[in-house]
Amino acid sequence: MSPSIRILSTKKLKSNQKQFLLNAKFSLVEADFIRVTELPFRLTEINQNLIVTSQNSAKALAAHPEIQDIRRNPVFCVGSKTADLLDELGFTVQESADNAQELANLIVKEYPTESFTFFSGNIRRNELPMALMEADVEMNEIEVYETELTPVEIKSEINGILFFSPSAVKSFVSKHELANQVCFCIGQTTAAEIQRVTGSNPVTTIIANQPTIESTIAKCVNYYANLQGFQNLVGLDKKP
Repeated sequence: MSPSIRILSTKKLKSNQKQFLLNAKFSLVEADFIRVTELPFRLTEINQNLIVTSQNSAKALAAHPEIQDIRRNPVFCVGSKTADLLDELGFTVQESADNAQELANLIVKEYPTESFTFFSGNIRRNELPMALMEADVEMNEIEVYETELTPVEIKSEINGILFFSPSAVKSFVSKHELANQVCFCIGQTTAAEIQRVTGSNPVTTIIANQPTIESTIAKCVNYYANLQGFQNLVGLDKKP
């Protein structure tokens, strides 16, 4: 595979994640385009069910000294990695979905009379709370982490970009233009943000089969492998 393909990851990757790209002979540029900080919060007025839509929220809960007080509350979450982390923390995951809109639809359909506490960040999308509010599902919200945009100027030419959150998209476009790069997104909401910022000048956007970093990387490697007539990478992505 051509070494001229340069990939930007908008999040610094773990060594094993990075290796998949390096094994594919890509040139890799990494930078953290967002910074996440856990906030102090109180576990008061907690409803019968918990909503956790990111690993950041799960990590914030894990750091709380009174976490044992809510471990028995069923959790509704977004993403398999978030579900795995919650399971490790001793929570029972009642339901999980690939994105917040799917989770909201599931709650409205299957659990409309139950109450929920949503653990969120300061920059969160409105789909889930709006859907629950419109369906008169009882919900309160506790902000447990803060996301700060930390844009980095990238001077080298980039062929493909790995995006893992809508906030990372916002951070990137504050310094750069999305034009000829191929954008690989961890999920639908991240792809929707790219569509929003590019407007009438859309770019090629590819969404991971699973909302994980590994699946996003697999999409990237397979995309360029297919372009150059190579066999698809195996072992990263479970779905075809």
